[in-house]
Amino acid sequence: MIQIGIIGAGRIGKVHAESITRFVKGAEVKAIADPYLTEETKAWANAMGIAEAYGDYHKILADPAIDIVLICSSTDTHSQISLEAIAAGKHVFCEKPIDHDVEKIKAVIAALKDSKVKYQVGFNRRFDHNFMAAREAVKSGKIGDLNILKITSRDPGAPPVSYIKVSGGIFLDMTIHDFDMVRFMSGAEVEEVYAIGGVLVDPAIGEAGDIDTAIITMKLSNGALAVIDNCRRATYGYDQRVEAFGSLGQVAIGNDTDSTAVISNGEGVTAEKPKLFFLERYMQAYVAEVSAFIDAVVNDKEVAVSAEDGLKPVLIGLAAKKSLAENRPVKISEIG
Repeated sequence: MIQIGIIGAGRIGKVHAESITRFVKGAEVKAIADPYLTEETKAWANAMGIAEAYGDYHKILADPAIDIVLICSSTDTHSQISLEAIAAGKHVFCEKPIDHDVEKIKAVIAALKDSKVKYQVGFNRRFDHNFMAAREAVKSGKIGDLNILKITSRDPGAPPVSYIKVSGGIFLDMTIHDFDMVRFMSGAEVEEVYAIGGVLVDPAIGEAGDIDTAIITMKLSNGALAVIDNCRRATYGYDQRVEAFGSLGQVAIGNDTDSTAVISNGEGVTAEKPKLFFLERYMQAYVAEVSAFIDAVVNDKEVAVSAEDGLKPVLIGLAAKKSLAENRPVKISEIG
């Protein structure tokens, strides 16, 4: 039985703990740690069957029984805890991003080169059934050579401004998933980015130095073009769609809904709205990504999303920020 320690008992830490406990075979969560550990969290951990709940994550790293560490703490701690976990010989699953600082990400990559530690980054959309089906259609040549990739990604509502102030901005906390999807879906690298954006949802977001609506266009290494449209507000639900257009056809995926029922009557034709929240939309993907990581550890396989895969979307995000600030296309080679 693989023993897991989770660092960070916030929303995503609890999601992983619950999904592992309920759905992942051959593994159990032995301990969870959070510097802001409360009695309520301790009670939740006890109810989940988690043996230990700590205020200090170093106790997890020091536990010889723990094989895997999930880093689900605040972004500014990811790279440092990664380095400590690697040094402790723990296999690491790290939520995205590894860091906002390119050099800190590279330090993690360098530490892994002389280590037997498996390290996977939590880009969960790669494990979603819809995205995987679309990627397979592109990869297998069913649409011919890829010409245009279009990604729509819109949240039901904006996060608190307090979060936006520390998140790195829309390109590094929201669009970063879409940048990863561009690489995943196309099988190519982003070479150049041009971003435009505005504050159309909440003036407070602009006052915090960010935007809430954006369109990003990209040139890819295989000659294809990609476009992402983002908005922090979609009143009808969590809007996640992709279309890949190629020389022989196209593949498109729509939103997940609670049912496929369509009501047709004298008032019109009505269907379900998309799922409202990302946890509802991607719960299966959270289970699948951790299951894939455990399989890589147990059977000594390559991880599905490497630290290098964690670096590339951050480079694209930083290029997008530079493009927006300077109102020009920016090559990824300008970033690092």
